[in-house]
Amino acid sequence: MDEDERRLAELGYKQELSRSWSGFSNFAISFSIISILAGCFTTFGQAWNNGGPLAISVGWPVISAFILVIGLCMSELVSAFPTSGGIYWWASKLGGPKAGYYTGWLNLIGNVAVLASVAYGCATFIDLTLGTYSEAWAAGASLSRVFLIFVAVLLLVAVVNISRSGLLARINNVSVWWHVGGALAVIVILVLLPGSHQSPSWVFTTRINNSGFGDGSYWFFVLPLGFLLTQYTITGYDASAHLSEETHHAAAAAARGIWQSILYSAIGGWLLLLAFLFAVQDEAGVTKAGGSVAAIFSQALSSGWASVVLGISALGQLFCTMASMTSTSRMLFAFSRDRAVPGSRLWSQLSPRQVPANAVMVAAFVAFLLTLPALVKVDINGAPVPVAFFAVVSIAVIGLYLSFLIPIWLRLRAGNRFTPGPWTLGAKYRWMGWVAVVEIVVISLYALLPLTPAGVPSNEAFGLEFVNYAPVVTGTTLLVLWIAWHASVKHWFTGPRTTIASAEGSEGRTEG
Repeated sequence: MDEDERRLAELGYKQELSRSWSGFSNFAISFSIISILAGCFTTFGQAWNNGGPLAISVGWPVISAFILVIGLCMSELVSAFPTSGGIYWWASKLGGPKAGYYTGWLNLIGNVAVLASVAYGCATFIDLTLGTYSEAWAAGASLSRVFLIFVAVLLLVAVVNISRSGLLARINNVSVWWHVGGALAVIVILVLLPGSHQSPSWVFTTRINNSGFGDGSYWFFVLPLGFLLTQYTITGYDASAHLSEETHHAAAAAARGIWQSILYSAIGGWLLLLAFLFAVQDEAGVTKAGGSVAAIFSQALSSGWASVVLGISALGQLFCTMASMTSTSRMLFAFSRDRAVPGSRLWSQLSPRQVPANAVMVAAFVAFLLTLPALVKVDINGAPVPVAFFAVVSIAVIGLYLSFLIPIWLRLRAGNRFTPGPWTLGAKYRWMGWVAVVEIVVISLYALLPLTPAGVPSNEAFGLEFVNYAPVVTGTTLLVLWIAWHASVKHWFTGPRTTIASAEGSEGRTEG
């Protein structure tokens, strides 16, 4: 055995997945899922309408710093436990089967929601890009057409993910350079080509409240809703943990993959968003378009250059969807390997190419179901707003970050009984852990709140199409999990199941 296989054996597993990923590839998949060419473009309107430029120019670096602290806490955990189960596995070993059960399901739901949202965002930008080349295509824009493109995107990434793991690693390597080069190209275009630019004072101080809620609630309610732009964009970095069983020198490489993907995305994303804001020519026009970045590009650039920018983003989002499918299927594979998911024998099977093909297909199907409400058209203050899309975004934020919170809290509770791996925070884990826990709790509460007054049941304009259904999905899921746990699961679910006999070293290390 090499060092990776020996460590995996200590944790109770034999090497089944193909270990063909380099440290750079491990970083690349998290960087691709974070995808500043996806989140910065697709959820820009969330921050524009809920806070305006202030929520973007100032809010992005502030929230990014908090997310980096969360990522550093997770880097320490993956270094100690480099398994495909990742977050679920950490919670199980540090807090027992019940903690692992809830963590696994929250992480799985969050990953599927990320997959659904990035695939739908990709479809939207493919549609916008094609519209710049054809007036007839642009005139025929509809939610139904975008949804059909969304289905095609899901099918495409599913087919590619059923291919060999080595191919996926190479695709993610290309994705990194596309994101770096593409983001740089967009910034240069928006710096050099617009006829005029906004002033720094406008970019860093302007407040906009298109939420429908009163200005008196701007600071404590509206502005934090705008922070979902950052919290949603910089997520999915747990992919480095899910791919650790396929990565060389995983105990160190996966740890670096998490924190480096966050740091570089935070810097690149901020520069990209500042370029958007400085390029705004008509504030009212952007608001009328629902805060869409496409409105900024059409104002500041010729149709040809606008199509280039939209095309760069669309391909970046396709790379992001590809990586998201890989991460989601690996998480489902690992969770099913431990018999925690109905039909687990199917989802934990590997194809002759050593990839969990069944897990890929069911992930695509559930993402399709979760996004069906996006077919409902919603206008807020006369502007089209994809409420269903932002609801899926909220589900992704809640599911993933609550699943991160549980093992981070358990690590805090373990204190010196926790035996770290080669990458460790040392004594800094104490304050970092508390910062991470508080930030996750606060942002998760905001992600549950209505996105517009018409989504509040007591409002006279209330309609189901305006509802942020994240609380419904999250609450129903937690209720079902609670019932299932007490009715059946606690009697037979024991947490991670070893696939080899030499698990004694794992337990001693975990509890040490």
